[in-house]
Amino acid sequence: FARSLFSFHTMDLSSLFANFPGMGGMGMGGAPDMPVTDTAEQVYISSLALLKMLKHGRAGVPFEVMGLMLGDFVDEYTVTVCDVFAMPQSGTGVSVEAVDPVFQQNMMDMLKQVGRNEIVVGWYHSHPGFGCWLSNVDVNTQQSFEQLNSRSVAVVVDPVQSVKGKVVIDAFRTINPHSLMMGIEPRQTTSTVGHLNKPSIQALVH
Repeated sequence: FARSLFSFHTMDLSSLFANFPGMGGMGMGGAPDMPVTDTAEQVYISSLALLKMLKHGRAGVPFEVMGLMLGDFVDEYTVTVCDVFAMPQSGTGVSVEAVDPVFQQNMMDMLKQVGRNEIVVGWYHSHPGFGCWLSNVDVNTQQSFEQLNSRSVAVVVDPVQSVKGKVVIDAFRTINPHSLMMGIEPRQTTSTVGHLNKPSIQALVH
């Protein structure tokens, strides 16, 4: 399972309902804010990083491509992506896999030599023509990233459906199965939901 958490405008519904008695539990008597298990989070992607992702994705059509995102975890609610770099991978039209640790380490070492000290905040890959979602292979890749850092983000961009003025992009994390067993409902909202297309039959098969 994967949840969407992108990006520019995410809203915590508990805050929205806080002023309505009976809907948020906080609208009566001005009770102090209570901690929530899953709060709104924003992923800020720089223009440079976005252009690089789109250019890389379009160069790889009809195959999927992938790369790593550099940035920082500013606080508990904010992730910034300031740059990206492509990764060598074996991709098909509907799946992509391979995170070369040697290539990644060499790239990070070279970036440090030129004064780039950002950390890897996640990875991106393209879905050329079939929308933004995570396949089973993608979920496995994301889980490996989350083992290194639980806040790692998986970004999916569709270079085919993206046109001038509209970028088809979304960001994901996996859903903790323990949370599901405890009945904690994960937040599954996205600011780009209007641009998402359901995966095709061909994509679902893979």
